[in-house]
Amino acid sequence: MFENLQDRLGSILNGLTGRGALSESDVSAALREVRRALLEADVALDVVRSFTDRVREKAVGAEILKSIKPGQMVVKIVHDELIEILGGEGVGVDLHAAAPVVIMMVGLQGSGKTTTTAKIAKRLTDREKKKVLIASLDTRRPAAQEQLRQLGVQTGVDTLPVIAGQSPTDIAARAVQAAKLGGHDVVILDTAGRTHIDEPLMVEMADIKKKSNPHEILLVADSLTGQDAVNLARNFDERVGITGLVLTRMDGDGRGGAALSMRAVTGKPIKLIGVGERMGELEEFHPRRIADRILGMGDIVSLVERAAENIDAEKAAAMAAKMAKGKFDLNDLADQLRQMQKMGGMGGIMSMMPGMAGMKDKMASAGLNDSLFGRQLAIIGSMTKAERANPDILKHSRKKRIAAGSGTDAADINKLLKMHRQMADMMKMMGGKGKGGLMKQMMGGLAGKMGLGGLGGGMPDLSNIDPKQLEALQKQAEAAGLGKPGGGLPGLGGGGLPGLGGAKLPGLGGGFPGLPGLPKKK
Repeated sequence: MFENLQDRLGSILNGLTGRGALSESDVSAALREVRRALLEADVALDVVRSFTDRVREKAVGAEILKSIKPGQMVVKIVHDELIEILGGEGVGVDLHAAAPVVIMMVGLQGSGKTTTTAKIAKRLTDREKKKVLIASLDTRRPAAQEQLRQLGVQTGVDTLPVIAGQSPTDIAARAVQAAKLGGHDVVILDTAGRTHIDEPLMVEMADIKKKSNPHEILLVADSLTGQDAVNLARNFDERVGITGLVLTRMDGDGRGGAALSMRAVTGKPIKLIGVGERMGELEEFHPRRIADRILGMGDIVSLVERAAENIDAEKAAAMAAKMAKGKFDLNDLADQLRQMQKMGGMGGIMSMMPGMAGMKDKMASAGLNDSLFGRQLAIIGSMTKAERANPDILKHSRKKRIAAGSGTDAADINKLLKMHRQMADMMKMMGGKGKGGLMKQMMGGLAGKMGLGGLGGGMPDLSNIDPKQLEALQKQAEAAGLGKPGGGLPGLGGGGLPGLGGAKLPGLGGGFPGLPGLPKKK
C-alpha cells in the first residue's frame, strides 16, 4: 500500500542525505516535495500542513544546519513526525474489563466487518488463549448470520445459535447472557452495515450499545476508500463513540493516505490492520514499524514475528539436519518456496529487511516475482517422487512430460534445475565446517547485532520471547545501525547477501534457505 509513497519520500530524502551541508532553501525545497508526495498519497490537507510545518520548525534550527550529517538529521525528524502522525505508540485491543468483555464491530457494508470479526476471534483464541463467542446482529443482509457461523466453524470459535425473527438488540442481549453462562472471556458482536451512513443505522447502533455496554467499539474501514474512510470514522465517533479503528485491505494498491490521516483527524488509534484474505492475516498496528517501512528502513521485528508464525519448527529442524549433511533435493526446494509464500513472498520479505526495500524493483525487472514461485511449484508438483528426490535422472523425455503437466516448457525446467544446483551447492557450503557457512554468518551476525547471541546457523527460538522483548528488538536494531536507510545487514557488505555479488539473493531465482530453530505454529 505504501510503495508509491515509499519511493517518493525515499528519493527526496536520499537527495538530502547525499549532501555534505544543507541550507534553509534546501530543506524548504525538499519539504515542498514531501508535501506534494503526501497529498498525492491522499493524506488529508490539514494533516500534511501540520506535518510539514512541524518538520520545517525542527529542521531549520541551528543544530540541524550545523550538524555533521544534516541530511540524516532531517530524515530522523521526518521519521519521528511520521510516527507521531500515526499515533506514537501502538495500541492493542483492550481486554482489561470484567468477563465477558464485549467488543462491538461497526462500519459500512462491504468493509470486511464479518471477516474481521472472525479474524479477531481467531487471534484472541490463538494468541491470548481467550475463550471467545461471536454473534451476528446483521438481520438484513442475506445469509450474513450463516456466513459468520461458517467462519466460526473454520476458525474453531464458538458462534451464537441463530433464532429467526429476533431483533439486533435482542440478539446482543442474548449473546452477552450466553457468554456469561458459557464462561467466555470475550464476546464479539458483528453489527449490520449500510451502503452509506443513515439515521436508522445510527439509532440501531446506539440501541445495541445501550443494551450490550461494549468495552470496545471498533470501526472497520476499508483503507482503499481514502479520505471517505476518515469522514466515516468522524461520523461514527460523533454518533456512537468508537474506541479504535481496524483498517482492512492494507495489502491492496491504495495510496495509504487514509492510514496516515486516521489517527490525526479522529484522535482514535488504529488498533489492527488486515493484510490479506486468510484468517491469520491480521496484524497489530505499530506506528514505528509502519514509519520504518515507509522510509525504507525495514521492519525486522515484524519479519521475525511472521517467521515465528509461519515456519514449522519440525520441518526447519529436519532441514537443518539435511543442510549439515549437504543434502538438498527438490522436495526441500518446494518447502522453501512455500515458506516464502506464507511469509508474504519475496517482495514482502524484502520490504521488511533493512536496506533492501529498493531491491524489489530490480528483482521484478529480472523476472523474480512471486508468480515465478507458482510456476516452479507447478513444475516440481508434476514430477514423480523419484524425480524430486534425484533430479539427475531428468532426461529429455521426462522433461517433456513434466512440461506438459505443469503448463511450462523445457527452458523453465532447466532454469529450475540450475537454481536447485546452485542452492544445493550453497547448502553444502553452509553445512561445512569452519565458520559454519553463509547462513550462520548472515543470521548469526544479525542476531548478534540485536542482542540475541549466537544462532548456530538459524534464527533463535522465539516461542519464549516476551512481546516486550520483541518490541525492544527494533530499538536494538536501530542502535546497531539496522534501522538506517541503506544500512543493510551486519557483515553483508552494505546491503547485499554474503558472497553473492552484493545485490543478489541465494541462487537468484530461488528462495531463502530455511530458517531452523523457529518455534512451532500455535
